[in-house]
Amino acid sequence: TECGTRLANAGYAVFGIDYEGHGKSKGDRCYIKKFDNIVNDCSEFFKSICAQEEYRGKSRFLYGESMGGAVALLLHRKDPSFWNGAVLVAPMCKISEKLKPHPVLINILTKMEQVIPRWKIVPSKDVIDSAFKDPVKREAVRNNKLIYQDKPRLKTALEVLRTSMSIENGLN
Repeated sequence: TECGTRLANAGYAVFGIDYEGHGKSKGDRCYIKKFDNIVNDCSEFFKSICAQEEYRGKSRFLYGESMGGAVALLLHRKDPSFWNGAVLVAPMCKISEKLKPHPVLINILTKMEQVIPRWKIVPSKDVIDSAFKDPVKREAVRNNKLIYQDKPRLKTALEVLRTSMSIENGLN
């Protein structure tokens, strides 16, 4: 991200990971079988970095945007004493009622998730226009091949929904 680059240029050690199926990583494109797998992968990755001699004893901060914000919150929840803090930018803590499918549809989709988990059938709204006001940034996002712009996969959408609801319920 731009922020990560700026922090690195300022002398901070910055590490990131592409979730399985996201960015340049392997796996079915934007398929999340279990959200906890993402959190566990990130935990193992960051702990392996922090165990290296040059980073031992250094402060450790999480940074997450959107779904990454949810991952950061869950990483902190998993081992709160390991982290010194976090910066969350528009974290996925709650799915807007405007974007959430009707409860009847959620029920139907839940019944189908074991049969067709990878199908791209979940109705969704294009959020790029509302998320990026700057037309230059919006166009850059639309042209970025690493950013998934198709309908969400069934299992992925349900995992994201369940995770956001769990986080929402766990916040004071």
